Amino acid sequence: MPAMYLTRKSADARSILNSAMTVLSGALVVVALIPLLAVLSYVIVRGVSRLNLDLLTKLPPPPMVPGGGIANAIVGTLIMVGLASVISVPIGVGAAIFLSEFSNPTTARWIRFATNVLNGVPSIILGVFAYAALVITTGTFSAFAGAVALSILMLPTIIRTTDEALKIVPQEIRWAALGVGAAKYQAVMQIVVPAALPTIITGVTLAIARAAGETAPLIFTALFTQFWPNSLSQPTPSLAVLVFNFATVPFKNQQELAWAASLILVLLVLTTSIVSRLALRRKTY
Repeated sequence: MPAMYLTRKSADARSILNSAMTVLSGALVVVALIPLLAVLSYVIVRGVSRLNLDLLTKLPPPPMVPGGGIANAIVGTLIMVGLASVISVPIGVGAAIFLSEFSNPTTARWIRFATNVLNGVPSIILGVFAYAALVITTGTFSAFAGAVALSILMLPTIIRTTDEALKIVPQEIRWAALGVGAAKYQAVMQIVVPAALPTIITGVTLAIARAAGETAPLIFTALFTQFWPNSLSQPTPSLAVLVFNFATVPFKNQQELAWAASLILVLLVLTTSIVSRLALRRKTY
């Protein structure tokens, strides 16, 4: 009887502790979401008033001139982030596949160490590097230099997330593919990578989101222009640099454009994430 009583008492104590920890975890989640919701709410409140067709189709106005838009910065951002993705995604995914599936433990350890170091390098340093390597050698700021700087910035995120995605694929899947006569590269490319694809796409989306919001590398490489981007070898506008330039000026109209550009940037990142998830769901199911 005493033993049964103690067991019931211990179970009740565990139940109370479990409930308390669940409540505490929920409260901490709410606390963690407060800064995000505060930032998003403020950006929406300040930027939504300028959302109109002119914002998406017209060029930025001179100081103290009402109206205008940020169309050139939107196009420039899409060009540079798209080109950076074309450069970094194949390299990053390929490096992660080699790291996870084909390299020996010593090589893999050093590659992971180098990736972590690159991930910790401040973005402004990458901008200075791209400036020295491309802008000085070519003699001009350009969208291509900006895309290269962003691609370097994206690489660590893509490599790390792809590496982790491949590691969580059960080893039995690889053995089963090899057991039916598949070569190793066939097992990896046709079985392992498709199984890890949702996580890989999530990592690529995170990398794109980070690149789209970076300012420092683009100040050193792509600079800015008030006109439409018409060449990869010329200075190119971007949303992040437009926000940086217009947020610090004393002209109200340009400040409003900076808030609107911030909202558009958030919406672009959100749209990228939603589209990637919908595409994966359609492919999977």
